[in-house]
Amino acid sequence: MPSAAKLQKKQAFTDKIFNMLDTYSSGFIVHADNVSSRQFMDIRRGIRETSVVLMGKNTIVRRALRVYAEKNDAPFWNEIAELLVGNVGIVFTSSPLVEIKDKIGEYKVGAPAKAGSIAPVDVVVPGGGTGLDPSQTSFFQALNIPTKINRGAVEILNDV
Repeated sequence: MPSAAKLQKKQAFTDKIFNMLDTYSSGFIVHADNVSSRQFMDIRRGIRETSVVLMGKNTIVRRALRVYAEKNDAPFWNEIAELLVGNVGIVFTSSPLVEIKDKIGEYKVGAPAKAGSIAPVDVVVPGGGTGLDPSQTSFFQALNIPTKINRGAVEILNDV
């Protein structure tokens, strides 16, 4: 059983969610993978007048949405609760959704690739010379990229 202090914090967070659901007329779910805290700060600052971003533990948010759905006879909130999987948040707004989506899109920045991350777009490595010395062939072998050594440099045989 959680301590009284934790239960009080959870209840306060649930009340905050209820207040947002009552205050704002619409909202949408956003994925927050690879979003830095600086970006979140800028997004929150940019949409502060008409919207609010809710990030929290999915289980608490799901429970709050289910309780709200029961209290207000609004079963569609149960469907929304099922969509809260992974690193997601909810943007509540009283403005048109397209406006807020475009405003959030202004803060989108490119991020360098990290090990284990999945590229959001297809990546093509063009065939041809690489300028790398022959000791680098193991790098390409690990990626199953066919290469040959030509004039003291590694050359990729086909587009990959």
